[in-house]
Amino acid sequence: MFKKIMKGGGHKKPSKSESNEPSSYNLGGSNVVVSHASRGALVPPSQVTTATPPPPITSVTPLPLFRDVPVSERQSLFLRKLQNCCFHFDFTDTTKNVREKEIKRQTLLELVDFIQSGASKIISESCQEEMIKMVSLNLFRCLPPASHENTGQEPADPEEEEPYLEPSWPHLQLVYELLLRYVVSTDTDTKVAKRYIDHSFVLKLLDLFDSEDPREREYLKTILHRIYGKFMVHRPFIRKAINNIFYRFIYETERHGGIGELLEILGSIINGFALPMKEEHKLFLIRVLIPLHKPKPIAIYHQQLSYCIVQFVEKDYKLADTVIRGLLKYWPVTNCTKENLFLQELEEVLEATQPVEFQRCMVPLFQQIARCLNSSHFQVAERALFLWNNEHIVGLIAQNRSVILPIIYPALEKNIQSHWNQAVHGLTANIKKMFMEMDPDLFEECQRQYEEKQAKSKEVEEQRQFTWKRLAEAAAERDGVGGGEDYMITS
Repeated sequence: MFKKIMKGGGHKKPSKSESNEPSSYNLGGSNVVVSHASRGALVPPSQVTTATPPPPITSVTPLPLFRDVPVSERQSLFLRKLQNCCFHFDFTDTTKNVREKEIKRQTLLELVDFIQSGASKIISESCQEEMIKMVSLNLFRCLPPASHENTGQEPADPEEEEPYLEPSWPHLQLVYELLLRYVVSTDTDTKVAKRYIDHSFVLKLLDLFDSEDPREREYLKTILHRIYGKFMVHRPFIRKAINNIFYRFIYETERHGGIGELLEILGSIINGFALPMKEEHKLFLIRVLIPLHKPKPIAIYHQQLSYCIVQFVEKDYKLADTVIRGLLKYWPVTNCTKENLFLQELEEVLEATQPVEFQRCMVPLFQQIARCLNSSHFQVAERALFLWNNEHIVGLIAQNRSVILPIIYPALEKNIQSHWNQAVHGLTANIKKMFMEMDPDLFEECQRQYEEKQAKSKEVEEQRQFTWKRLAEAAAERDGVGGGEDYMITS
């Protein structure tokens, strides 16, 4: 499932501008489309020399290809090309600086190709430092405000909003690709690289996850995941920083563009947790993942969240009770779309639940399921009834039918007698038949108790109506007399 999520990229809308970009910009994932004409021969480590910093340049100028200069001058040329890429241009006006923009794009393509060819092991530390500075200068910027922040209107449903596409993406994409190639390269020395890809750098990368451009978030997801895998020293810090983003989203803003992508990264991280699970990870489940069911825009990231939750239960079956009670705590009351998502996730969790953990939470669980069975929204009622199509869940119910059937029998009868939807009516009849065949004696006992309760309720209702009738008669009699003593009606 996780592979499917990582490939699918969550809930993203295709955009016209994305499909109309020149093909040379489409560098998705690891398939980099670059010109190999500029690739120079690798220099043996013994020939590596410290590059002399080039004089500062004041404008973007064409530079020779790496293959066209002597080996001894390539590091100096590398630094000059980095300087070329430090210039910013206005992409909102397509007629401005056309030549300079193209020079920078070609230079970035050369740098990507140079790093991909294995240059990470031959360029000096100072060159690597300058490269990360150039990357930072291009990537770390103030993100434009969301549309509702500009207009002062109420924020619209994030699923219905058209994503903002970064105008400077032709350059930004190549900068991201350069950073990705540097991080994933087997020639990159982590002891050197961690001096420049430090906590401050990681925090700024995380800030960019709030970008509205789905293409940018996809690159950020891949790069941060690679950094987490390669730089073990940063792992606790990255987890803590992601937690802080989630806390702010849950308890303050309920708006963030990259929650789904961050959960995809965490899905892979959770999959690698060692057993027995650390207390820190269990607290993350309780304090972060379960409360993430509270925000209204859960539909955007629910697939990734559900995967993370199920991973925890599969890793440690004892967490099933905690997860199910957490779902019940945040169960929606009036949002039917959200309720359907909860039922879908509940089925996945129950599939990984062992009988002992199931018994701990089955009473409150089936009290909620009974309410869902009687939902006037037919999709909610239907989704709850579909739980009986799962063999593992039916097995758990069969083992504990003496507790579960008395809880849900009234809901089944109510559906048979009064639910408006024919499909719900038919599914309910099938489940009644299943219980009847499973344990006829228990079914008859539940039926008898239900009929007794209904008769008693009818009697109480009749008594209530009779009391109100006597009260009305006494009031009419008093009004007819025109005063007198007050009457108190008692049963």
